[in-house]
Amino acid sequence: MKIARYTYNGKTSIGLVRDQLITNIDALLPNADLVDVGTLLGNPQAMAAAREVGLNDHNSVALNQVKLEAPILRPGKFLALGMNYKDHEAEALRLGVAIPTSQVWFSKQITCINGPFDDVHHPAVCERLDYEAELGVVIGKGGRRISEQQALQHVAGYFVANDVSARDWQAKSPTWTLGKSFDTHGPIGPWITTADEVADPQQLTVTLSVNGERRQHSSTELMTYSIARQIAYLSEVMTLEPGDILITGTPAGVGIAMQPQVFLQAGDVVRVEITGLGYIENTIVDEPR
Repeated sequence: MKIARYTYNGKTSIGLVRDQLITNIDALLPNADLVDVGTLLGNPQAMAAAREVGLNDHNSVALNQVKLEAPILRPGKFLALGMNYKDHEAEALRLGVAIPTSQVWFSKQITCINGPFDDVHHPAVCERLDYEAELGVVIGKGGRRISEQQALQHVAGYFVANDVSARDWQAKSPTWTLGKSFDTHGPIGPWITTADEVADPQQLTVTLSVNGERRQHSSTELMTYSIARQIAYLSEVMTLEPGDILITGTPAGVGIAMQPQVFLQAGDVVRVEITGLGYIENTIVDEPR
């Protein structure tokens, strides 16, 4: 299933995307108390009922008539993994950046979450705004000390993300949190594709373009740490909960590694696409003051 959060005629709802239609399931599951897609994914009874929802003329509308919103609005955790593709490691080495010997996680603050087609702000205080195409993961079944062998059973679904990065602010602190958490710098979507529709999350193509020019093009096969290893590692430290979201690293081609370096400017259009999951596309605009 592809599950979206969308606005139509001034009302925001949860819907199933099929055949260029979106079917409102809020009305069909009135007792599910759906805040966003995360609350649906974390409710086994509601998910079972959602799988039985058929196309219904009364509750369906053409996909191109709605505004797609961030599918998960306020997750308990928004965690991101740095330096997790072999090709990205290679370009980092060329820049003299040391490659970490273990997984390096940081938090993006949840207030940075943005819609899949909404504008991304270029902060006035940032001089080096960059992009990072990433595969996103939604936790469906919580747990602590999850084994690598069982880890993918805890995944509810996948999405497309851009880990927008204020590189100058990222460099100010070893935690990276400030440089990764400006408002609007976490566009995600366009929907959540449930895990049963993704045969192998380590065999997906990730592509990013700026103004139609391809900048990143790689495969999740090149991840240093697989998604299963990521979940196992994180859950040694913390309990992962339904609705938590992870973004899993970016491949080569980021602006800071280009020769010469190229950073995002107002007016740039950034598109991130992952095979089978759809795409997000955001325009960079000057941050309102």
